[in-house]
Amino acid sequence: MNFNWSLAQADPATSARLAAEANVSPLLAQCLMNRGFRNGADAAEFLDPKLRHLADPFLLPNMDKAVARLLAARARGELVVIFGDYDVDGVTSTALLFESLSALGWKLKYYLPSRLTEGYGLTQEAVAACVKDFSRFLLLAVDCGSTATGPIAWLKTQGIDVIVLDHHQVSDPAPDAVALVNPQLGARFHELCSAGLAFKLAHALAKQMRADGEAAALAFDIRQHLDLAALGTVADLVPLTGESRILVHAGLPRLDVTPRAGLCALKTVAKSTIPIGVQQVGFQLGPRLNAAGRLLDAGEALRLLLTADKAEAEAIAVSLDGRNRQRQEIERAICEEALEIVRRRFEAARDYVIVEGSSSWHIGVVGIVASRVLQKFYRPTIIFGGDNGAWRGSGRSIDGFDLAATLGDCREFLLRHGGHAMAAGLSMEAAKIDSFRARINELARSILKPEQLRPTLALDAATTLDELTLARVEELARLEPCGMMNPAVRVALRGVAHQQPPQRMGRENQHVKFRVTDGRRMLEAVWWNCGEAPLPKIRFDLAVTPTINEYNGRRTVQLKVLDWQ
Repeated sequence: MNFNWSLAQADPATSARLAAEANVSPLLAQCLMNRGFRNGADAAEFLDPKLRHLADPFLLPNMDKAVARLLAARARGELVVIFGDYDVDGVTSTALLFESLSALGWKLKYYLPSRLTEGYGLTQEAVAACVKDFSRFLLLAVDCGSTATGPIAWLKTQGIDVIVLDHHQVSDPAPDAVALVNPQLGARFHELCSAGLAFKLAHALAKQMRADGEAAALAFDIRQHLDLAALGTVADLVPLTGESRILVHAGLPRLDVTPRAGLCALKTVAKSTIPIGVQQVGFQLGPRLNAAGRLLDAGEALRLLLTADKAEAEAIAVSLDGRNRQRQEIERAICEEALEIVRRRFEAARDYVIVEGSSSWHIGVVGIVASRVLQKFYRPTIIFGGDNGAWRGSGRSIDGFDLAATLGDCREFLLRHGGHAMAAGLSMEAAKIDSFRARINELARSILKPEQLRPTLALDAATTLDELTLARVEELARLEPCGMMNPAVRVALRGVAHQQPPQRMGRENQHVKFRVTDGRRMLEAVWWNCGEAPLPKIRFDLAVTPTINEYNGRRTVQLKVLDWQ
């Protein structure tokens, strides 16, 4: 990819002041400024997040209504059915609520829809099956429901109340739920995914019950659910800022020592090492939990999180590991086919949004394939898979293009759609794909400027090899956990040269190791998965993330290469 480097504007006076107030280096102060911090108190709280910094859960829109309705259900012994979703966020939030509400005295069941037969979210097919499975109940929809106006209206005719706990964009008009708890309706908490919202709901219930003198709440410790909250938050790729940062910062260490049989077994099959970080969740644990819902149904993943039986947990973890390998094989084949089709058809001036589909493509992996195509072409991408008479698709977007909102302007071509700015799901009759492609590209050309179709590499500062000492890189690690809206530190190194010729590594020579120098100091740098990309010669600038490499008990600074000029 041809990146446009965007170096943050240096402000030595402000960074010096912030460095003094927060007791950090000027380089870390500049990184904090780039993330929106201007005073020492806010910066210090960001660098040292505490659970006590979490806001009152009742500040969430309609949380009071949700708590009141759930407490009424508990008082009269009414069954509550938790209706979840099949991705990691949906499964972890369902597990968190099932465990929390069980401990607090609710009568509970859960229902997870099938991706293949019922589709995403609170569909009519899924709620009808739910009504068939259970008699009188209160439905608690988690990680879905914000656009399910029809199904929720139908449930109301059946005498069934619905609470929606979700973070996706809300339809207009909004569904007629008893309580729609969604940050999109307010000014705060937009960083929370459904696992984070589930944690907040459990907190709100326990808080209200303690205020009411309920004995069950006195023994309830919500911190035991932080591992699930962190797992769902990292896997759902929401901003790791605000409340999400606090939950992940507190939850990741609990993943290291979790007593959950299922997570212990999952860590074993994934060969995850301690300490568990964002990378292990995103590339080892999350994909295995996702694999069940992508290929069949997510019941296996949920059972893994809820079981206390070690033997059962080990069997399920092995099964999920196998499903993940199967998913990878399916994804690889479809991705190669899709990329070949796009390469033949693509015209840069015309195709601001890539739209492709095939009745033979597995709907469980189209979202991953869309991400892969986007990485290659840097265009919003929607990939459809076959589903009887209708195609179901998944889209991924780029900065500056609100995919969910734009799909709303294409509703005449769609059967269903929903999601948020950067990712969305939709279904459509296969015959309408050409008309849909033309319409969404017409809209995109009116929204996106040509320069937005070149990815930007935002750099925190220009620095020197001398600055990147072990102590300084350890200090920069205080910004972790890093992710959306809080990226790992990226710096520019000007005018470096090779200390010795670059060395290819990996089974397919897909990585390159450099030893670079500026004439005063030498550091090792690795360009992971660069493939056949041209390598720098003579003198060049590097964009890197400084990291710490640990080998045989020795810790050294290693530069992760992002790009060169």
